Amino acid sequence: MSEKIVVVALGHRALGTTLPEQKIATKNAAGAIADLVEEGARVVISHSNGPQVGMIHTAMNEFGKAHPDYTFAPMSVCSAMSQGYIGYDLQNAIRTELISRGIYKPVCTVLTQTVIDPYDDAFAEPEKIIGRVLSETEAEAEEEKGNFVTRIAGGGYRRILAAPKPQHIVELETIRTLVDAGQIVIAAGGGGIPVMEQGINLHGASAIIEKDLASGLLAEELNADTLLILTSVEKVSLNLGKDDEEFLDVLNVEEAEKHMNEDQFAPGSMLPKFEAGISFIRKGEGRRAIITDIPHARDGYREKTGTIIK
Repeated sequence: MSEKIVVVALGHRALGTTLPEQKIATKNAAGAIADLVEEGARVVISHSNGPQVGMIHTAMNEFGKAHPDYTFAPMSVCSAMSQGYIGYDLQNAIRTELISRGIYKPVCTVLTQTVIDPYDDAFAEPEKIIGRVLSETEAEAEEEKGNFVTRIAGGGYRRILAAPKPQHIVELETIRTLVDAGQIVIAAGGGGIPVMEQGINLHGASAIIEKDLASGLLAEELNADTLLILTSVEKVSLNLGKDDEEFLDVLNVEEAEKHMNEDQFAPGSMLPKFEAGISFIRKGEGRRAIITDIPHARDGYREKTGTIIK
C-alpha cells in the first residue's frame, strides 16, 4: 500500500451535461476512483463544472427576471451551488462503488473557495462564455452593469467572464485534515468559488477559475505525489489530426514546455493541463503528472499508459 496522495482532476466528460447524464457519468468516474483506492492511494478529487454552472446561472437569472422580489444570483453563488450538487452525485456514486468492493471508506465534499488576484490581467480580457444567448437590448443592459458580452456566430450575444489564475485554496487545512483521517475528499469543484480577500473578509468574484490550474494548485498545496488529469483521450498527441500525429508517452518538464511553446496544445483545453502539471512538478520533489482518460485511470497511475510528465 503506497499511501501516497493523488489529486484526480475530472473533466466535463466525467460528469455529463444534464442531470440524468451526470448520474450515469459519475458511476463511471466512481469506478476509476475505487481503482485508485485499491492501489493504496489517498485520493482527493476535483472536477469541472462548466455545463452545470452555466445551467444554474441561467436558471437563477431567469427566475430573478420573472420574480422581481428576488435578486439575481452572482457567479460565486452559482459556483457554490454547482459544487454542492456535483459533489452529492459523486460522493454517493463513489460510496456505492467502494461498498460493492468491500471497501468502507468515508467520502465527503468540501465547499471550497479559491483566492484570486483582483488585479489579474485576465479581468481585462475575459474569455469564458457563460449563460444563454442574449438579445442586443439584453447585451447592452449587461454592459451597463459593467459586465462583458461577446457577439456569437448565428446572431445574438453571450456574457463572458474572466479566468484569473488561482492563488490559494482557502479550505486547504480542512481538506488536509480529512485526507489524513483516511477520507476521500471532493474539493475545489469548478476551480473553486472565486473569492477576493478584503481585509478579513472574502468576497465572491464574477469569474471562472480554470479547473486544471486549481487542481494543480490543490495538489501542490497538499504536497501530493501525483496529479492525475482524466480527460477524453488515453494519451495526448502532437500534430493532432494530421498525418504525422504522434502520441506522447513519458516526457520531462523541458520537453513538455517545448511542445507548449510550439503551440501544440489548445488554450482552454489541453494547454492548462500541461501548465498545471509542469507547475506542480517544479514546486516539489518526486512528483509526476499523468494525463489519460477514465477507462485507463488505473493503468495510467501504474504508468502503463497515458501521457506522463516527470
